[in-house]
Amino acid sequence: DVVQIVTEKPPQYAYEPGQATDVAINQAGWETAKRPFTFTGLPTDEHLQFTIKTYPERQGVTNRLLTLQVGDELLLHDVYGAISYHGEGVFIAGGAGVTPFIAILRHLHAQNAIGNNMLICANKTKADIILESEFRELLGSNFINILSDEKAAGYAHGQISAAFLNANKNGTPPLYYVCGPP
Repeated sequence: DVVQIVTEKPPQYAYEPGQATDVAINQAGWETAKRPFTFTGLPTDEHLQFTIKTYPERQGVTNRLLTLQVGDELLLHDVYGAISYHGEGVFIAGGAGVTPFIAILRHLHAQNAIGNNMLICANKTKADIILESEFRELLGSNFINILSDEKAAGYAHGQISAAFLNANKNGTPPLYYVCGPP
């Protein structure tokens, strides 16, 4: 239920890893139904990339994105967002809350600066984990998953708590980056 959209990058359109924009679909009845989506490609890429969890049962914008064809247009708005990299730390993501961290971690990898950053992702099931193999390649053992609705070998079970964080962090990280539902 995750779709990756790659689209043309307007001239002079700039963003920092972790930022987002409101996106609407340039189709009758959908032009004003804008939703926030995080850029998941690198700012230096020639195109824009979004990795979006869809909710077909809601019959909203993310469901409509599943019907797009090559040549359909998106309406992009101003860039915004307060999530940005300020140094090595622990990234904590709930479900699709991982999307701002995708571009940040890809950017660090491109600079050969992943360091000891850690990503902890909370999801309901293994199938819900976004870009699992890419994160395993980027972070190795510093990529940790916890599943709330499924028990699976090699994955923690439950929810992120202070005890879980204390048991899984490497030393005392200076920074925590958090994105996702309460």
